[in-house]
Amino acid sequence: MIIVSGGIKGGVGKTLVATNLAVMSSLADRDVLLIDADDQESATDFTALRSERFGGDPGYTSIKLTGKAVRDQVLRLKDKYDDIIIDTGGRDTVSQRAALTVADILLVPFAPRSLDVWTFEHVEHLIEEMTPANPGLRAFAFINRADHQGSDNDEAAAFLQESDVLGFIPAYLGNRKAFATAVAEGLGVVEYKPKDKKAIHEVETLFRHLNEVTSVA
Repeated sequence: MIIVSGGIKGGVGKTLVATNLAVMSSLADRDVLLIDADDQESATDFTALRSERFGGDPGYTSIKLTGKAVRDQVLRLKDKYDDIIIDTGGRDTVSQRAALTVADILLVPFAPRSLDVWTFEHVEHLIEEMTPANPGLRAFAFINRADHQGSDNDEAAAFLQESDVLGFIPAYLGNRKAFATAVAEGLGVVEYKPKDKKAIHEVETLFRHLNEVTSVA
């Protein structure tokens, strides 16, 4: 499967999602390619940290691509990997649009307190514009950096579920220190110690739902 972790708003955790999915897929004995298509190169930095920690082998292949090369190289490499995960920046870029022409799944994280109508409508418009180029593209939203209490999560979920363009994955990644600390050390949250059982359960729930979605693609 070719999965894009994307959207048009920065700071909602796209790289965190992409890197954790890459780690979990590799731990499931899948041959994974992680493509960093974000100008900030955060996924590349993560892989460098991971390679250093694990003696040069991060457990997956990682490359940096931008612009039209994202589409061209994915088309060339897609039969060589079980999963291709593409991390795009928090803007509507040529790189993201190129990725969406070849993706099976667009996964869009939304933080409940930063979710606004303009951002959501812009994501919907982007998907609608890309559909003619890739009729098989399916897009899903989920909540990242969920609050530990209060009504913001439920209100954001209700809003997201009203969309006719994005499906909703009922997985909530909490605003937990373990996620940020693990990424800063080149680890998936499932590998980080001491274990944060809640964080692990949250990312495993997202991974399970994503596998369910892709199994019927």
